[in-house]
Amino acid sequence: MLRRIPLAALAALAAATALSAQGTVPIGASVDATFRDRRWQVRRLSEFGDVPATVLFFATVECPLVQRYLPRIGEFAAAWQRHGVRTVVVYEGAGDDLVDAAGQCVLAAPAAEFGQDFDGSLAEACGVDRTAAAVVLDRGGRIAYRGRVDDQYGYGGARETPSRRDLAAAVEDLLAERPVAVATTEISGCKLTPAAAPVATRTPTWARDVAPILQRHCQECHRPDGQAPFSLLEPNQAQKRAAMIAEVVTEGRMPLWYGSTRHGEFANVRRVPHADRETIAAWADAGAPVGELAERPAPRQWPEAKWRIGEPDLEIRVLSAIRLPADGVVPYKYFLLPYRFEADTWVEAFEIRPENKRVLHHCNLVRVRVDERFSQDGFITGYVPGGDPMVLDPGTAVRIPKGSALVLQAHYVTTGTPEVDHLGVGLRFPRVAVQKELKVTIVSDRRFEIPPGAPAHPVRAARTLKHDVDAIGLFVHMHLRGRDITVAATAPDSKEETLLVVPNYNFDWQQSYRWDVSGRPFAAGTRIRALAHYDNSAWNPFNPDPTAPVRFGEETTDEMMYAFLFWTRRGEALGLVIDPANGHAVAAGR
Repeated sequence: MLRRIPLAALAALAAATALSAQGTVPIGASVDATFRDRRWQVRRLSEFGDVPATVLFFATVECPLVQRYLPRIGEFAAAWQRHGVRTVVVYEGAGDDLVDAAGQCVLAAPAAEFGQDFDGSLAEACGVDRTAAAVVLDRGGRIAYRGRVDDQYGYGGARETPSRRDLAAAVEDLLAERPVAVATTEISGCKLTPAAAPVATRTPTWARDVAPILQRHCQECHRPDGQAPFSLLEPNQAQKRAAMIAEVVTEGRMPLWYGSTRHGEFANVRRVPHADRETIAAWADAGAPVGELAERPAPRQWPEAKWRIGEPDLEIRVLSAIRLPADGVVPYKYFLLPYRFEADTWVEAFEIRPENKRVLHHCNLVRVRVDERFSQDGFITGYVPGGDPMVLDPGTAVRIPKGSALVLQAHYVTTGTPEVDHLGVGLRFPRVAVQKELKVTIVSDRRFEIPPGAPAHPVRAARTLKHDVDAIGLFVHMHLRGRDITVAATAPDSKEETLLVVPNYNFDWQQSYRWDVSGRPFAAGTRIRALAHYDNSAWNPFNPDPTAPVRFGEETTDEMMYAFLFWTRRGEALGLVIDPANGHAVAAGR
């Protein structure tokens, strides 16, 4: 027969057990540590403002208990938002890529905020040494509860339902403005390993170890006439930036890539392997030694041609120089290129080319009818530092309809001095018969309204494919309040697949996500779905006005929701012979 134990005794026993396992940070201690948000911004919890409670849930990507509890944390976050409570899923250490960790959070707990505690300082400040630990801070930022979410899942098994919902009870006590009845409970979770300095079997040197990594992953942009603000070809150029290089590479901030690697395998993915990250960190910690220059690799050879697509058959330039101020934010600029396509024109390669690469942050090329307003519906390709021009396989081409023109949507940045750019586009016409036309399915919603202050407002849209297709890649587009976007496919047999997760969408870096040359087959009847979340709260550091509702619109201060799927029709054989002088079809092939 079970003997009843007084609640006060249970609470005291739980508190003693928890404190023995969780260090000496007492209940009531203030927490003011920093962490990184999904955009790698350094943040403090106090930036949430005057909220009745803040819930922290500590996680790692691989922990089984975290995986079980994350959906519940997402449900809690959505329910407590209405009462002003903010919830943050905090991933611990540098072992998990921020993008992949944020992707897990987006899929399992989309209503929660995301944080990464690279150095463990937030966990230490909260007295947490295990994953699946929940900490509740009161209005003053003091620890009011530390322990488990509930008692359903443990190391040895699981209950059918929890007998006590400890985290929910603690938050309810705070919302009712009464002391938390049970302030600590025992935590079942994976033991956290404190952050440690990188260990190398030998001291890495620039010549032998670091230069090859920089060649593979960095010098595409970081070289003379590259898109980055400084070069990394020579040892002194890397030495004086060693600490910063180590930080941005270790945290996954560079090279830029915003798609979770846990969903979709893309040909143009840009990630530094963890072993290379550790090498760079160990090199920086050792004082960034140069080593024996004889061991440096042969320098990479960079193309000397002006155009990466080869000499274009048609070059269209913005008529006048683009003049930029020394400082401030430059709004999007739109340039209608001075060329009207008088017949259907087939193009197999496009390249957007600035003359001043330092100032063009990114640029999109869009096809429009000359009598229509600008719209993302005609998106063709984009320019982003480190990206590639659009070069299609021989026999595949984009058709620019008769009566169309091209528009460049350019995002410029200031450099501290007045700057000038000359911007243009190069087009290359097919040399072999065109068999397939590159087309695009646009998944979009234009009738949404994002409420003021909403931290994770969902917007959904879907389109059904009418043909069997081979998909080439994806592109997504939102504005300043865009937080994350997921693209998925539901096949005719109801099988579902997540194609792309962008958990930390960045308006300043518009990337494409391309599959390899074989593409991705989708059957007719496949439903392509997109789910985006928008942060219209004050927590979003780039939000123009968290007090205003936001609707669809072309201005940066408006919002958009687009997912583009590029594809060719399976079995298509157009057999179009193209005049390489102008891109017009002159005959049908056999």
